[in-house]
Amino acid sequence: MRRTPIYYYSSSSALVRTFAENLDRPVLNLADRAVRQSQVDGPWVLLTPSYKTGNPSNDTIPEGVRRFLRDEVNRRAMVGVMGSGNRNFGTHYQLACRQIAARSGRPVLFEFELAGTPEDVAECRQIMADLDAALDRAHASVG
Repeated sequence: MRRTPIYYYSSSSALVRTFAENLDRPVLNLADRAVRQSQVDGPWVLLTPSYKTGNPSNDTIPEGVRRFLRDEVNRRAMVGVMGSGNRNFGTHYQLACRQIAARSGRPVLFEFELAGTPEDVAECRQIMADLDAALDRAHASVG
C-alpha cells in the first residue's frame, strides 16, 4: 500500500518539521527550494502552519506553500490539508489550513497546536493510515 506523502512547511522553529517527521511516512519540506519546485507523482497531503502577521490584510499562508500550490499538478493531486497553529493567534489560529481547504475544496484532516502532543501524533498517524487505505481501495476499484 502506498503511504501518502506529506508536504509541509516548517520555519526555523522546526515545530512543524518535528511533528511531520514523527508520522512515519515520506515527508518533504517546502522550505527547501528543490521540493517547492518539484511536482508530485500522486496523491499527497499538505501540512502548513499559520502565522499571525499583525496585519489583517496580510495572508497567513507561508510563501513556500503558495509557490508549491501554484503548480496545477500539485494542486489537483492534493487530497487533504492539516494545520499547525498557536491559539494565542486568536482568529488567525489555523487560518492558513482552513483557507487552503476552503479554496481547494479539500478536507481539513487534522489540526494541532505548536509541535503537537504524542496523542496528536498517534491520532494523525491513524488518520493517515485510514486515508492510505481509502486511496488504495479507490485506486483498486478504478484499475
